[in-house]
Amino acid sequence: MSLLRDDALSVAFDHAAPRYDLLVAASPGYHGHLRRSARRLGLPDAGRGARVLDLGCGTGASTAAVLSAAGRARITGVDASPGMLERAAAKSWPPGVAFVRGSADRLGEAGVEGPFDAVFAAYLMRNVPDPDRTLAAVREVMAPGARIAVHEYALGGKPLHRAVWTAVCRAVIMPLGRAGGDAGLYEHLWRSVLGFDTAPEFAARMRAAGFLDVRVLPLPGWQTGITHTFVGRVAP
Repeated sequence: MSLLRDDALSVAFDHAAPRYDLLVAASPGYHGHLRRSARRLGLPDAGRGARVLDLGCGTGASTAAVLSAAGRARITGVDASPGMLERAAAKSWPPGVAFVRGSADRLGEAGVEGPFDAVFAAYLMRNVPDPDRTLAAVREVMAPGARIAVHEYALGGKPLHRAVWTAVCRAVIMPLGRAGGDAGLYEHLWRSVLGFDTAPEFAARMRAAGFLDVRVLPLPGWQTGITHTFVGRVAP
């Protein structure tokens, strides 16, 4: 199976949307890790007065994570899947949270305009056709000095990390996906991680895109060496 891209990937997420929250809730640490990555944005005063772009917001799990770290911020969630966005918008949110359908590398076409004081992108970058173009588009809507946190499956580079990821996918993730009728999406998940940048490679990609002070931060649990937070900023 080849990787899903563009419309095919959006359709797969649409189909999986009704079961998506249940599946991710079964993953130990999933929501806690998102909250930890959102805190790593380091927004002061609970984000008071800040505009935050939640890119690839899905059903809103990442949006909730941003709220937990920056409850006073205005948050714009963007996703290409109408099915996922419908699930996100149906949840209860405080004023200042909005959702927009759009592609990560064509934000202007969706009416998403900066400047944003922070960007949070969870489980997005390995799913876009051109990560460099997406990082450039993100930089264009960031305010001077703005911060970014990318939360992503990006293997640490050791054979053990690939082995653990494949074992978890084959034993847990892909069988659950098949049971829900979403086999193609979760096989894509497995393969997309194996084919994506290692953590050092993605950090180098961020630096090449012009982000400063890029750091790779680990996450605990079975995801150690598999999921990382990448933090950086743009020049003041």
